[in-house]
Amino acid sequence: MKNTTLGIVTAVIIILVGAFIFSHKTLSSAETSNTITGNVIADNGNNVQKIVISEKNLNYYPQTIKVKAGQPVSISLDEKVKGCLRSFTIRELGLAKYLKTTLDTLDFTPTQKGTFTFACSMGMGYGKLVVE
Repeated sequence: MKNTTLGIVTAVIIILVGAFIFSHKTLSSAETSNTITGNVIADNGNNVQKIVISEKNLNYYPQTIKVKAGQPVSISLDEKVKGCLRSFTIRELGLAKYLKTTLDTLDFTPTQKGTFTFACSMGMGYGKLVVE
């Protein structure tokens, strides 16, 4: 009986470890080629600051993004972003676009420094774009 219990416990541990390893995705090609989620600006040779935003706790993640003024910005949403959060707006800059797929981007060049709120069209998800 003890050997059976030990075997079951061992099998459960192996299954849990395997599930943990396979549930964590490997880095996508975008993340490994200087296009980085969050506050890091891409250095891809053409000075476009590529930002990939995700969703965490029913809100945009990260919630603060820093970019440089005068350089083009390209924002995309990863596959975790669902529902109205795909309708991305930066009202103070007059920008709004429904980013239906992960390939869709909101492209613009910020000309003024400051902190601007980005949100979904319903205002449920939000964050800040800091232009330095």
